[in-house]
Amino acid sequence: MRILYLDCGMGAAGDMLMSALLELVPDKDKFVEKINNIGISNVKVKLESSVKCGIKGNHVRVLINDEEELSEDVHNSDELHHHNHTHHHAHCHATIDFIEHTIQNLAVSDKVKNDVISIYKLIAQAESKAHGVDVSKIHFHEVGMMDAIADVTCCAMLMEEINPDKVVVSPINTGFGKVKCAHGILPVPAPATANLLEGMVCYSGNIEGELCTPTGAAILKYYVNEFGNMPAMIMEKQGYGMGNKDFPVANCIRAILGEKTENNSIRESNNDTNQNNRTIENSDTIQDAIVELRCNIDDMTAEELSFAVEQIWQDDVLDVYTMPISMKKGRQGTLLNVMCKESAKEDVAVTIFKHTSTIGIREYNCSRMILNRKIEKVSTQYGGIDVKKTYGYGVEKSKLEFEDLKKIAIENNISIREVKENI
Repeated sequence: MRILYLDCGMGAAGDMLMSALLELVPDKDKFVEKINNIGISNVKVKLESSVKCGIKGNHVRVLINDEEELSEDVHNSDELHHHNHTHHHAHCHATIDFIEHTIQNLAVSDKVKNDVISIYKLIAQAESKAHGVDVSKIHFHEVGMMDAIADVTCCAMLMEEINPDKVVVSPINTGFGKVKCAHGILPVPAPATANLLEGMVCYSGNIEGELCTPTGAAILKYYVNEFGNMPAMIMEKQGYGMGNKDFPVANCIRAILGEKTENNSIRESNNDTNQNNRTIENSDTIQDAIVELRCNIDDMTAEELSFAVEQIWQDDVLDVYTMPISMKKGRQGTLLNVMCKESAKEDVAVTIFKHTSTIGIREYNCSRMILNRKIEKVSTQYGGIDVKKTYGYGVEKSKLEFEDLKKIAIENNISIREVKENI
């Protein structure tokens, strides 16, 4: 398993994440050239070497018309933590529609476009909650700038290139104090950042200033699988993404790429009996965060509800199911439960309200434990059949792909049970 570990002991910002991830690609200069040719208007990315507390790393400058904009945290300017996209761009009034239009016209893959738009939706939802304004009316005073679009897009391109199976992030240092933005002087973390950090592991530390920006928080929220210390793995590469300012602590994000070590076998013997030794495999444990959206319905026909479920499945959901329930006054109803990622919940809620009679949706933030999975093809008398193998938490399971069994049963005019028996 390929693991990416991000050490965010000095917070997170888009430019620092980009700088750290660039160290992990085979040819960072060539990748920067690629970034500069995707079509972001008046934007140029420039890669520079930087040293913080004796550690050498990268610093990426995102230039707009050959100029780089600086932050305006409210304290000693010599101690500012530099981010290219802080809260002072009062002159910018980019909406989410403008940002989506800009991203759709970039020369990047569909996956990168979808990732960037999903990250911006997280930011829009956080800003909407902070200001009490509908998402469609949010004006991005900070993250709507072209430099921030470059940060997010470049990080998405790098994540596509690195392609980790799991992303583990350390607890995130938010910093403390005050930050000046278009809306006035706000506490650190700023309200939108704090909204994005909900459900994430973070702390304030002892560095004054805004260490974690909305853009940095949104990128981490979108890609993270779990929080914690660096897991056991064989390290392949590491990179340091430097900020612009100097602190007593190295002002950087460290990115480490590695391969999870093979599960160790532990021999357990009982010297008092003649029992054979047993081999116990250490389990791969995977956890991630999901959202459950639920509502009770008692005034829709089975046909109408079935259609609604079909429409919900068209969204980016993990699962949809219904259960019969008994409601007030003894009425029989249906519980609709939809599982999805945080980034998809707003779109899913819109679909639920549109296609069901409910007037309220309950939201539950959950963590889930899941097994690793892989698909292997096995040879049989009927030809190749896919087998789904799952493993972790000390167990291993395998299951024949049902669609393959179904196809064989139809082609040979036999039952699925007979197919399984013959295999």
